[in-house]
Amino acid sequence: MTFADRPMMASASGIDIEDRKQLLAYLRDAGLIGRFEEPVSEILKGGVSNRTVRVGRPGQADWVIKQALPKLRVKVDWFSDPERIQREAAGLRWLARIIPGHVPAVVFNDCARHILAMTAIPQPHDNWKAHLLKGCIKTEFAVSFGKLLAKIHGAAAEYPELAEEFAERRFFEELRLEPYYGYTATQTPSAAPFLRQLIEATRARQYALVHGDYSPKNVLVHRRNLVILDYEVIHFGDPAFDIGFSLTHFLSKAHHLPARRDAFLDLARRYWRSYLQELTPQLKDRARRFAVKHTLACMLARVAGRSPLEYLDGIERERQMGIALDLMRQDISDIPELIEAVGAALGRTDE
Repeated sequence: MTFADRPMMASASGIDIEDRKQLLAYLRDAGLIGRFEEPVSEILKGGVSNRTVRVGRPGQADWVIKQALPKLRVKVDWFSDPERIQREAAGLRWLARIIPGHVPAVVFNDCARHILAMTAIPQPHDNWKAHLLKGCIKTEFAVSFGKLLAKIHGAAAEYPELAEEFAERRFFEELRLEPYYGYTATQTPSAAPFLRQLIEATRARQYALVHGDYSPKNVLVHRRNLVILDYEVIHFGDPAFDIGFSLTHFLSKAHHLPARRDAFLDLARRYWRSYLQELTPQLKDRARRFAVKHTLACMLARVAGRSPLEYLDGIERERQMGIALDLMRQDISDIPELIEAVGAALGRTDE
């Protein structure tokens, strides 16, 4: 019997796992810790869609416990069904087979309260985004990042059942297409035709398993091994979205840290090359065709959408918006060409 199948305790209804007393009472009532056990708990910051707590138990592996929120922690109203935590649990279980050694393991899953626990990554570890923002660039991580994404995208060749398992794309709509592309279209009318056409094309493209939140923020580095997190919008769809979403982070950091600009642009190139090297010819063609569009759309969305990049200041956001809008009007056919165009545009702004 899984934890989700157990009778639910009335005392645990309405729980807030960031409240230590509530969390410990919940774990004790469920029989997950001893009656008098006092594990260490630490609220993990940074995410906007979940409450997240690390729980440490002496002599045992730590847990990370997540509770999906119905309203995300951002300035504008942004809602999503907390049932998405079940999608994350399914993603974790599947990715443990697809990229073993690069995902946490599920510990328990409480469907009724939208709570998921997984094994915590041992200390010491580092968040890759934090490293990158310090200008610490290791190309080996970008190469691994690209190869892992290619394995995820190519997984349906070995596991054709993924298409049915992850056919539901409601959470991707709620947390990506609407807040990134749909909302951004309302804020930047000149980009609205581009974004709305891309939304419709993305809905029609169902070629691969897509992570949907593939970014350095969701990567922990432990002993030089990348661990990929956050699968709540995983679905079967357009693999080029993952490319655009992830490349935007490298290009935006190239913008934000001019002293390391060339290194970030090179990181983006190496990431793209390593990704392509692992793909089948069919997926290569499909990824290339729309990766440029998704990258430009995400570059714009991360300064004008519901979830702007927090490290870009007002001037940088205006500059990135102008670059993205300008490049949308150009006929750029491939990612290497786009990276060069972004680099050239950023270089001009520094003169």
